[in-house]
Amino acid sequence: MDLIILSIYGIIAGVLAGIFGIGGGTIIVPAMMFFGFDIKNAIGISVMQMIFSSVYGSYLNLKAKLLNIKIAIFVALGGLCGAAFSGLIVDSLKPLYLELSFILLCIYSLYKSIAKKKAATNKANSKNPIIFLFIIGFITGIFAISLGIGGGLIIVPAISYALGLSTKQAVPISLFFVIFSSFSGFISLAAHNYVNYKEGIIVGIFSLIGVYFGVKLNKLISPKVHKIAIIGLYVLVLIVMIKNVVFQYMLNG
Repeated sequence: MDLIILSIYGIIAGVLAGIFGIGGGTIIVPAMMFFGFDIKNAIGISVMQMIFSSVYGSYLNLKAKLLNIKIAIFVALGGLCGAAFSGLIVDSLKPLYLELSFILLCIYSLYKSIAKKKAATNKANSKNPIIFLFIIGFITGIFAISLGIGGGLIIVPAISYALGLSTKQAVPISLFFVIFSSFSGFISLAAHNYVNYKEGIIVGIFSLIGVYFGVKLNKLISPKVHKIAIIGLYVLVLIVMIKNVVFQYMLNG
């Protein structure tokens, strides 16, 4: 692929990671499929890029004191464990099943983003029990990395909905989670030969530029605008993925 195209997608993915706490896979996976990669290799490229964007983005959030490390660490450890199964899942499932799972996950995340949050005083979750946070991270790590999306699509609405946080407060937690899930997922996917290192490194390096500006923009956006923007992102990704799936299987069928 052309260096300019990869760099542009890397920057876009980085901006989205900084603003929405996603790994960038919501853009990278459909984009790589559009340019001829099958979904399994697109996932490998996406996961590799996530390592770059999540580490740098979390550093910026920590420096700006936006990251709630007490919540984030247990979610992240769950993701580290869950993502270790990603290579096995990708190796076992047909591309169609992965693509349909990606679409269903976007629909779920869209619903959670629109639904009203539970009250922050909910006794079961307001104390941030370790087990509850670990389970969220573990489940997200299993499925998210297997789809090449890092986990932000699940973590942001889940944490926001369950703990009564705004989406802006959940974003730094999500991005920190992606460090652990993407690193574990990268090792697992690489072991199954689903990582294109050249494309992954190029997209990852350029994503650092995007992350810097994404984190800055996230600080300026109001919670209301942020929620509207993240809903818009889910809708856009859904349209792109459904179009990719329909076009691909009409062409092959």
